[in-house]
Amino acid sequence: MLALTLVVVFAALVFEFINGFHDTANSIATVVATKVLSPGHAVMLAATMNLIGAFMGTAVAKTIASGLVDTEVVNVTAQVLLCALAGGITWNLITWWLGLPSSSSHALIGGLCGAALSAAHNDWNSLIWSQDLGGWTKNGGLLWKVLVPMISSPIAGFTLGVVLLAVLYGLIALVSRSGTVLSRLARPRWVNAFFGKAQLVSAAYMGYAHGTNDAQKTMGIIALTIFAAQANGALDNVPAWLDFLHPDGGESDIDSWIIATCALVMAAGTAAGGWRIIKTLGHKMVKLHPIDGFAAESASATILVTAAHFGMPVSTTHSISTAIMGVGFAKNPRALKMTVIERIIWAWILTIPAAGGAAYGIYRLFEFAGWA
Repeated sequence: MLALTLVVVFAALVFEFINGFHDTANSIATVVATKVLSPGHAVMLAATMNLIGAFMGTAVAKTIASGLVDTEVVNVTAQVLLCALAGGITWNLITWWLGLPSSSSHALIGGLCGAALSAAHNDWNSLIWSQDLGGWTKNGGLLWKVLVPMISSPIAGFTLGVVLLAVLYGLIALVSRSGTVLSRLARPRWVNAFFGKAQLVSAAYMGYAHGTNDAQKTMGIIALTIFAAQANGALDNVPAWLDFLHPDGGESDIDSWIIATCALVMAAGTAAGGWRIIKTLGHKMVKLHPIDGFAAESASATILVTAAHFGMPVSTTHSISTAIMGVGFAKNPRALKMTVIERIIWAWILTIPAAGGAAYGIYRLFEFAGWA
């Protein structure tokens, strides 16, 4: 059992690494597309800010560890978690190969739900749909922590992208008509130069926000694995050099070694890059200038940081993609390339059921082989 626990932890870190290079594109596509940073410099900025952001709280990790699957209905074994990760990794690799910016967050959530449902022999009570944790901001379960944010965060990303760009253009127009020496600053050359510098800040903010939300999801899976191993006695006689595996607290507590490991692995994955998705986000949806990139990154990062505060595992992909759409719409609704957007939306719709179906099927194969 100890060996299987270590395999699951390793698989979780593989998922975290893939999440890093898969979602690198989300955090740096705009800054690369606007030519403010080279791909190499953008990746290093994102990796550094991912690392910092990953240490800033564990609310999302606790949601994954204890807020989605009812452990009183289904025994969350190492096999269940391994199948959950396998389902998420499978879908991530498929969408990465196709260049589609799908959600790693929803792939992991779908995988976890599919594997748990398979282990519970189709008992839908194994999934926590809603729970009252005291106050509207603390409602838990799949409904409040996953489904509602899955719909609201893209809408918020689009709206905030439109509003931010409209405000920026409005300010530039006011300066241009001011009749003072400042009016020269409203010329396109000066606007591009200013927002080229400002976008360094918004790109760093985006990388930080990505770390606060995405890195925590795998932390939750590893915490759940360690807690299950402790409950099943798999950690009773571990060698001294593995004593750190013993959880310091309960099911929803995230040990410091888990936080540090996930942060470093995601940063390493980010450094590996994901250029296929950058091409889709940064070039195919709409032509971007530095002011557009600044608005899109600022809008998306604000949504991610807010969601992380409330423990909502929202999609970095959804927030940045819709923010870019909002910016494009604010510039010129006809400039949006609807065929590309339709492909992205279909990837969003399919992510949870596809990853869940893959995990469900893999667990059934494990049962057939006698491994579960």
